[in-house]
Amino acid sequence: MNIIVTDSYEASCGEAANQLLSVIKDNPQACLGLATGGTAQGVYPYLVEAYKQQVVSYTEIRTVNLDEYIGLKPDHPQSYRHYMDTYFFDHIDINPLNTYIPSGSQLLQPEITNFSRILEIWPRDVQLLGIGVNGHIGFNEPGGVLQAGVHIATLDTATIQANARFFASEDEVPKTAITMGVGDILQAGKIVLLATGSQKAVVLKKLLTGEEVTTQVPCTLLKLHRDVTVILDRELAWQVGVSST
Repeated sequence: MNIIVTDSYEASCGEAANQLLSVIKDNPQACLGLATGGTAQGVYPYLVEAYKQQVVSYTEIRTVNLDEYIGLKPDHPQSYRHYMDTYFFDHIDINPLNTYIPSGSQLLQPEITNFSRILEIWPRDVQLLGIGVNGHIGFNEPGGVLQAGVHIATLDTATIQANARFFASEDEVPKTAITMGVGDILQAGKIVLLATGSQKAVVLKKLLTGEEVTTQVPCTLLKLHRDVTVILDRELAWQVGVSST
């Protein structure tokens, strides 16, 4: 596992973007696994700027997102389709038909089947991840058992509370989501995990310095992958007790 320590969250976002851009430069037809949320948001301006500076083109790139809330239509301000359009897709030359975000407003079983099929025919060269305060990746929440494939997840209380800042109240946060399973995440050729905030220190310590792999801390399953890069700022790295390698 490669650990990159930066001077700030902003620098971490730039480094995460560079990791994705390196994949694109090596393969202009690459498939990117993308993430949403507050941490990932800072990555997209760098990817947009690379396009504006003609460093890369996204015309042949395909993208697949990790997850989507159940019950939100694509045009809802807090849907992940709206997020991706707002922060990334509307500002680059990507073909909208080459972007896939699971729907949270369609019939669930057909959407699970469709999402699973997309993951089969669009293998991801790289997967961008954030991490939840409880160690979740995607919406794979802690539990005695985790799902390998696409499924409907019930959001943990900690996740609902953390995401409440994006909604008018905690009551408005959806309680379920469609998400890649941990097995799906681990099928990506490369994984880039971006983390910031002292509230992530406990679970990152279990990932980066602990010995256990446990479904109670889903991020620890990343230890099973051959090519994982974790990017965190110096303050968080100090709390976790790691240095750049």
